Amino acid sequence: MPDKKNYYDILGVSKSATQDEIKSAYRKLAKQYHPDFHPNDAAAAEKFKEINEANETLSDENKRKQYDFELEHPNMGGGNPFGGFSGGFGGGFEDILSSVFGGGFGGFGGGGQTSARGADIQQTVSLSFLDAIKGCTKTIRYTRNESCPSCKGTGAKGGTAFQKCARCGGNGRVKFQQDTIFGRTIQVGACPDCGGTGKKITERCPDCKGKGYQRAETVVTLNIPAGVDSDSSLRKRGYGQASGNGGESGDLYVYFRIEPHKMLRRNDRDLYVTVPISYKTAVMGGKILVPAVDDMLELNIPEGTASGTRFTMRGKGVKTVNGTGNLIVTVEIDIPAKLSREQAKVLTEYEDGVTLKSCAKMQRFANDVSAIYGKRVEKQ
Repeated sequence: MPDKKNYYDILGVSKSATQDEIKSAYRKLAKQYHPDFHPNDAAAAEKFKEINEANETLSDENKRKQYDFELEHPNMGGGNPFGGFSGGFGGGFEDILSSVFGGGFGGFGGGGQTSARGADIQQTVSLSFLDAIKGCTKTIRYTRNESCPSCKGTGAKGGTAFQKCARCGGNGRVKFQQDTIFGRTIQVGACPDCGGTGKKITERCPDCKGKGYQRAETVVTLNIPAGVDSDSSLRKRGYGQASGNGGESGDLYVYFRIEPHKMLRRNDRDLYVTVPISYKTAVMGGKILVPAVDDMLELNIPEGTASGTRFTMRGKGVKTVNGTGNLIVTVEIDIPAKLSREQAKVLTEYEDGVTLKSCAKMQRFANDVSAIYGKRVEKQ
């Protein structure tokens, strides 16, 4: 198995990662490479497929055990891979696999069949900037495989017209042997007779034709909490694809595409806004109005405020269950593009009356120039 993909590397987690860590990594990558965000991008689509493949294996405990075993023993094959130790396991390779995988495979011993879980579904919902901050209710519609109510998803008429599969003994798993030039390889897979369900349908459900599910439109109302961001997601358990064999349905994962605001920007729980102010307000101070989430807020500008100065309005950012952020206000002095003759005259008279000592930055600049270059500069 030298060419087997390393699902742990694909998801960016360690081999000892917990199920929560695997789920978190999967959601983050699925959001990053979701086709809705990369239209007509074949590479992103392939990556998205690879991420789902890795998650499907690692999120299932039995599949993960089997995968880990194969990952750790890539060159097994040809007779007894454990050599002289076969007798110590009371039955050789078959008992070893049975002990490793919990005895749940056809031909290796007892253990019940676990019905396959249905696939997850991902949907993307667009939110306005303020809806994401305040929270809202959204209704989405999508088509999925819903469990057939007539047969309860079993595919058998009345939900009872089936019997235990004779080939796998109801386990749903069998072993396959293949002789190659490198020796004999043994693999474990889904029983071909029952498709891994462990049962054979004796009479198909007339409503779903034995599939166990029917295509139907699903309508879901989402209560989106305040403060969701572009990396947030909601999970609706059981709203994914039906399994088609009586097993548990998959889940619905909802990701958000948040539209930008014309004035506000967001970083986690903090909001940022840039407000232009007049030269007079910067020099003499005054009160200005600042855009916020619900309304305009009043901010006091002190005398002598430089362009680019930041003010923090605490508790006026995004409110979430984890706390409330701040509103960061940057002021920029808006210089008139053109002055009348009278305005230019007044400004010149004002400038002539201002000494270098009253302008701290100009004074410091003049001192540095004098010390380094030996030249004297005035206001400029």
